[in-house]
Amino acid sequence: QVTLVESGGGLVWTGGSLRLSCVASGRDFSKYNIAWFRQAPGKEREFVAVISWNEERTDYGDSVKGRFTNSRDNAKNTAYLQMSSLQPEGPGVYYCTAGAFFSTRSDMYDDWGQGTQVTVSS
Repeated sequence: QVTLVESGGGLVWTGGSLRLSCVASGRDFSKYNIAWFRQAPGKEREFVAVISWNEERTDYGDSVKGRFTNSRDNAKNTAYLQMSSLQPEGPGVYYCTAGAFFSTRSDMYDDWGQGTQVTVSS
């Protein structure tokens, strides 16, 4: 019911930064919570961040608290995930998703983007 397109991923060094973008179309972007999940090869999707429709509420996964910042610009139908102080990790795909509930659970969301890959090298 909504199309989501992620961008901004890539290969960075430990301690570097990336800004991911999620552009939505097809429904009123401002009505929905936007969440981010990361999926490593062969693993389940893990919660990264979520932001409410009016930016009044945000939440972050324990591993990224203090390093990632969630934001959105409803006029541009775009959500952002600013990732700083990146830690070494193998390749993982970051997905954005939209839902009616403010949740950290992947099964509470229906519409997903195609993802953007992020790799942090030591």
